[in-house]
Amino acid sequence: MKSTLIIGGGIVGLFSAYFLSKEGIEVSIIDRTHLKDNCSTGNAGMIVPSHIIPLAAPGMISKGISWMFSSKSPFYIHPRFDYKLLQWSFLFFKSANQKQVEKAIPFLKNISLLSKSLYLQFREEHPEAALAFQEKGLMMLYQTDAVEKEEIEFAHLAIKHGLEAEILSPKDIQKIEPHLEVKAKGAVLFPGDAHLDPGALYSYLKKYLEEKGVKFLTQTQVLGFEKSETKVQAVLTDKGKLEAEKILLCGGSWSGELAKKLGFSLPMMGGKGYSFLQNNQPEIKQATILTEMKVAVSPYDNQVRFGGTMEIAGTNQKIDMKRVQGIFESINRYYPDFQAQFPKETEIWKGLRPCSPDGLPYIGYAPGYSNVLVGSGHAMMGISMAPATGKLLTELHQQKEATMAISGFEVGRFN
Repeated sequence: MKSTLIIGGGIVGLFSAYFLSKEGIEVSIIDRTHLKDNCSTGNAGMIVPSHIIPLAAPGMISKGISWMFSSKSPFYIHPRFDYKLLQWSFLFFKSANQKQVEKAIPFLKNISLLSKSLYLQFREEHPEAALAFQEKGLMMLYQTDAVEKEEIEFAHLAIKHGLEAEILSPKDIQKIEPHLEVKAKGAVLFPGDAHLDPGALYSYLKKYLEEKGVKFLTQTQVLGFEKSETKVQAVLTDKGKLEAEKILLCGGSWSGELAKKLGFSLPMMGGKGYSFLQNNQPEIKQATILTEMKVAVSPYDNQVRFGGTMEIAGTNQKIDMKRVQGIFESINRYYPDFQAQFPKETEIWKGLRPCSPDGLPYIGYAPGYSNVLVGSGHAMMGISMAPATGKLLTELHQQKEATMAISGFEVGRFN
């Protein structure tokens, strides 16, 4: 029996393998790296049904331009002459409008709600997994009048779409964070959100899949594909030819390059992010976004992870210490008592979040192929959407009715 090949061993690839193996499918995962340190292991680990607005939204263009002039800003595009970047930027500009946002909201909300329910099911089925899963919600802290207006408007929008949102005063915030001073004008709390330790999730899931017989072919470079009409018959790699009945393309920021080898367009740019761990002293209890600086705060017992930036950098993986400095300086801006220590370069995690130009992932059949499925383009929402993406791809693979509408995630929408 020919196996299904999943190209990409990130969290989306692993959850796809998880649901396929439940269906009795023989699965192999190919990845270009050794899988020890990837985009899935050091992010904020947030499961956020509240994040219903795509990256490409009205106002992001003007904000992005203003941020371009700061070396420590939360969003940055490396200015360079690159056709791929120009194409992506043009499509981003076209997508950043209210009509597109309204179209995207139900798809983003439903896939994250589906994912959260699957995480709860996963926790019940795997009680031995120590994932530091916490259902405390997500708090959006703000310090300025302008961001207060944006966040309260967004809270009302979320409520309109059936999500819970609470507007908090400084006194409310201090009740949630009793151990240290929080400098904020106010906050919005989304009680339905959650967070976990992404590294612990990834390690557990990979080990579980290996025990279930899923094969991992690491440090294996895809060179091309052997095609016949509407089917890919084999994947050509630097380790030899691998025959396949079906293929799942879950290659993260490299998915666009793989799609090009298959002859279709999948606009994608790597959005580089950074994070680092700190001793949690004095203790931060609540998962939070420091909204003006777009910094995520994820507490886990004795440690807390600070992460942020969206640096549109293609596949460039160099660490820009000025970006890290911007994250670091935001800590005491909001938590003046926190004992922050600037991390060594070796302690900084970096990852390339795969960004589609309209802020929606690609989930479904590749255009022109009957045995190639795609699951990519989740940007900073990979952890939040991974279980649902894996389940939806498995349903398509098995020709079952999809759990939710997926037309907004059409793979060939830019062809």
